[in-house]
Amino acid sequence: MNGATATAPIAAFIGTTPNIGTTAAAFAAAFRIAEATGKPVGYLCLNLKSAKIHRYIGIDEPSVTLEKLRPELRSYTLTPEKLRRAAHPVQGQLNLQVLFGNLMREQAEFFTPEEAEHLLNVAGEAFSFVVLDLGAYWDNAATICSVRRASTRVLVTTSALSHFGEDGKRWIGQVSPLFGVAREDYTALLIRNPWRNGGFHMKHICKELGMEALGKYRLSETLFSHLDNGTYGEWLKATDEGKQAMRAPAKAIMQRHGLRSMPVAMAVQPWYRKLLAHRSGTSS
Repeated sequence: MNGATATAPIAAFIGTTPNIGTTAAAFAAAFRIAEATGKPVGYLCLNLKSAKIHRYIGIDEPSVTLEKLRPELRSYTLTPEKLRRAAHPVQGQLNLQVLFGNLMREQAEFFTPEEAEHLLNVAGEAFSFVVLDLGAYWDNAATICSVRRASTRVLVTTSALSHFGEDGKRWIGQVSPLFGVAREDYTALLIRNPWRNGGFHMKHICKELGMEALGKYRLSETLFSHLDNGTYGEWLKATDEGKQAMRAPAKAIMQRHGLRSMPVAMAVQPWYRKLLAHRSGTSS
């Protein structure tokens, strides 16, 4: 294959442990970046074994998912335009588009490094910023290629020692360096659960992991209710609690890449909303 042609920055979110909130955090970060910048943001679910974002935003049966693009990926014929058409514009934030993940779990091992690289190349041309949700599974090409390729690598963990101390050290301390990505190349995002008090502090966790902190994301019972009901996007957009979700970590990511927030007055203009709809290929 030829060298990479992607131009957009890529932020990859990977969990130390399954089912701790990696997808929720990654999507909220993408939502905040799209909201703040007004630029086309692509959210790609590359969690090949446990894709969930379609449920969280109320699309029970997506018409296009990652595995349905396999013919184009295999033949290297996916284009930025095809990818934008395949990605779902998020209601209420049309400049954020989601490529839904692999729903055929048994195909995860057949996703090749060449296919992953082609997808990342095209995504870099299709969007101004790309967020990847990698889940917590390393035994597939999508995770390894994405971690190597990303310009920002966010390790999502919790204050449980078994998560950051055992799982984190095993994957990031032992496996990741085998592919040329050292532990200090990551930044840590701490998930706080509503049912767990105490635990280790961020300073201790980052010292143990050998990386700097990106921030925290506090989950809540209300949030879980919206995830279950498929209204995560609406919660992020319209509720007081949701509007603050991942705001600080997303701002830090934007600063790392020199992305500026657009003026608030512009964001609420009807003409601007129509422009976002046009960019996403939807009607106003």
